[in-house]
Amino acid sequence: MAGTRALLMLENFIDGKFLPCSSYIDSYDPSTGEVYCRVPNSGKEEIEAAVEAARAAFPGWSSRSPQERSQVLQRLADLLEQSLEELAQAESRDQGKTLTLARTMDIPRSVQNFRFFASSILHHTSECTQMDHLGCLHYTVRTPVGIGVPPGVVNIVFGMGPRVGEALVSHPEVPLISFTGSQPTAERITQLSAPHCKKLSLELGGKNPAIIFEDANLEECVPTTVRSSFANQGEICLCTSRIFVQKSIYSEFLKRFVEATRMWKVGIPSDPSANMGALISKAHLEKVRSYIKKARMEGAQILCGEGVDKLNLPPGNQAGYFMLPTVITDIKDESCCMREEIFGPVTCVVPFDSEEEVIQRANSVKYGLAATVWSGNVGRVHRVAKKLQSGLVWTNCWLIRELNLPFGGMKSSGVGREGAKDSYEFFTEIKTITIKH
Repeated sequence: MAGTRALLMLENFIDGKFLPCSSYIDSYDPSTGEVYCRVPNSGKEEIEAAVEAARAAFPGWSSRSPQERSQVLQRLADLLEQSLEELAQAESRDQGKTLTLARTMDIPRSVQNFRFFASSILHHTSECTQMDHLGCLHYTVRTPVGIGVPPGVVNIVFGMGPRVGEALVSHPEVPLISFTGSQPTAERITQLSAPHCKKLSLELGGKNPAIIFEDANLEECVPTTVRSSFANQGEICLCTSRIFVQKSIYSEFLKRFVEATRMWKVGIPSDPSANMGALISKAHLEKVRSYIKKARMEGAQILCGEGVDKLNLPPGNQAGYFMLPTVITDIKDESCCMREEIFGPVTCVVPFDSEEEVIQRANSVKYGLAATVWSGNVGRVHRVAKKLQSGLVWTNCWLIRELNLPFGGMKSSGVGREGAKDSYEFFTEIKTITIKH
């Protein structure tokens, strides 16, 4: 039992049926530190069953018209929308995020994604060229690589990476892999999939910079940068973790930023006034805290947060994985806190002098996922955005997404892009057909 609720038992979903597993893994509620759920500890046998179900379902599903498949996706979106509260509660309890964030962002965004791709599937066209002098016509068609929603089309298999993950990515009949996670895991996926020449889309980590020039509008910049640093406990790959501020406004920005960060409330996920919930696991909380310890050992200053301010929690949540948003200064670019992905509510604020200098420093890490630039100078905004080694650059804003446009990172932040056109190309194979008449 976890509290007064019965323990939740998850099952794999294979060939349209929920199936039990021979062994299970404990899953902890991040806000209490108690086991609330047991998850299947699947292996090769379950992957074989899922792949067989997908293979059997593929011919029928892939031969359906775009209109039919669009209707299925729209129906899925309807069902998600109808179950918004139930799904938000589940997401908040599993991940530790605030219920408000799950209600207003996670589930609505899932609905939006299904509706977007349900519509976009109806508007793709193929290429066609004529060679009259040779009496030939060339055209292209795209055929699905993977599958989509009747029994066997979608299969969900739970488990640990070394067991179920390796069985899945090394299976010869799994033609492509879309993965979001850490670089070491991506390296292992690449090794296992290479002998089969699988297509890979890898969305990995980030060490995302915010560059704040002296002409930035601090009224908008400060609250947005607090949000970009600490939203969802900093557990968003797009979160800001290095803040470069031009020297002439450094002191003013820092003062405002720390004040605003201290107003950022950490509370239990069900508290509607909470800005942050709990981190995902005890091990991850300890990892994030270890970076604060390393920063202190290097002589950095912790202006607010971990070890500086007091965290107040209800008695039932004292064992939860909570942490205050933390701001570090007086830290060198070579520090692990400025170079490694922490993936928690921790950000470093450092000064800079010139445009050329800050571009070089922002680009000096191995990651290149997202960046933000704050300036009222339109020419500067375009210059800096062009020179930053980053797959996404937001100027005077953060986390505004357009699904028609590519999403993904450079360098160690990933391989490939997602988006209407990019996803369509990744999840299909193109075939060129030549007809001589």
